[in-house]
Amino acid sequence: MCKAKTEMGTWNGKEEYVFDFERLKVYDKSLEFIHKIFSLVKDLPREYQFSLGDQLKRAALSIVNNIAEGSGKLSKKEKSQFYRTSLNSARECIPMLTILVKENLISDTEKIRLREECIYICNMLGKLIASI
Repeated sequence: MCKAKTEMGTWNGKEEYVFDFERLKVYDKSLEFIHKIFSLVKDLPREYQFSLGDQLKRAALSIVNNIAEGSGKLSKKEKSQFYRTSLNSARECIPMLTILVKENLISDTEKIRLREECIYICNMLGKLIASI
């Protein structure tokens, strides 16, 4: 469902619209997370960018995409299914971060920071699923 977002002003003379998922804090946090993942992958050696890096980007993208798609579903069952897929995608990022540390491609500190963000996203998604 789209709603007017008048505080954002206008776009091409028309009111700017915002989707319901764009109002979710978990969506914003997931966008911040994917931005950090994209930056991380850009700095990986080429041989890792197209394997582990690509897989990590896909998993992180799946978080935000499934939040967006799920928010538009009318049935509670469908909505919950998409949010659960988003949760599983967030969990999928954890082992890849561990592998990056074991391959000496990121520091323990960076892994911990990204892992904490991922756990925070998982907790928010869990609460979102429970609220359906």
